[in-house]
Amino acid sequence: MSKIVGNEKIKKELEKTVHNNDILHSYIFIGQDGIGKKEIAKEFAKKILCKTKKDSCNCKSCISFENGNNPDFNIISEEGNSIKIEQIRNLIEKVYEKPIASERKVYIIDNSDKMTVEAQNSLLKTLEEPPEYIVIILITANVDNILNTVKSRCVKLSFESLSNDEIKEVLNERGLNTNLNENMYELFNGSIARALRILEKQEDFTQLEKFVNNITKVDKLDYITTYKRLFSKDNINEYLEYALLLFFKIGKKNNSIQYLNCVNIIQETINRLKSNANFDMSVDNMLFKLWEEVN
Repeated sequence: MSKIVGNEKIKKELEKTVHNNDILHSYIFIGQDGIGKKEIAKEFAKKILCKTKKDSCNCKSCISFENGNNPDFNIISEEGNSIKIEQIRNLIEKVYEKPIASERKVYIIDNSDKMTVEAQNSLLKTLEEPPEYIVIILITANVDNILNTVKSRCVKLSFESLSNDEIKEVLNERGLNTNLNENMYELFNGSIARALRILEKQEDFTQLEKFVNNITKVDKLDYITTYKRLFSKDNINEYLEYALLLFFKIGKKNNSIQYLNCVNIIQETINRLKSNANFDMSVDNMLFKLWEEVN
């Protein structure tokens, strides 16, 4: 697990668990998306299934795990918008088949908060009375969507967001630009997945800074015509979050009530879009209000 950046305490705890053969039947990994929960869960699974428990191992189980065909390991994730009861029933059938290559079997349920209520209830009996060889790991960014009856039967591990230095380390490893301003790192919000997604459209986020900085320098219609294209439906939430962050920073720095009012205007737009309001009308209305507020 040492190659995975961040959450050192949890990684050491899991490694100690394997070393001491103190492995429990069910875990729930909790934390925001993009901070390494799934990668750590997979490494934990690999260690559990390993024949030697050594850091560097070429046993049959580890080789098949690396090749993606270990018969004692499987990952379940959503089909469409949810994890359905049929998926969990299929998992449960396989759970009661004894291990083939290892002494245990490990199942990961990724985005487990997307299990339907029926699927979660179907899983309950297995969590209550698991076969001695089974380990089930739930991964979630929205633990409130997991039934209490399910959560109470799992060991909970809460993962921390990555620090800016840890994100820089990952970006450096991937040969990506780390010479970014403080606002960008704040927008990453400790998530490497979010950072990678944002950096794919870094130029658009640079234009968003101009959108905020130029608001008092251009004609209203020119302003709206120039910058409306930035607020497309793709990644709209992150664009709005960045605009909100920039207006807030300027408002706080200059003690400007107008710029702080712009924060409220953007937040209202975010709320409207979450309520499925007309997209184009909501964005147009926001741009008009922002310009009028500071001019």
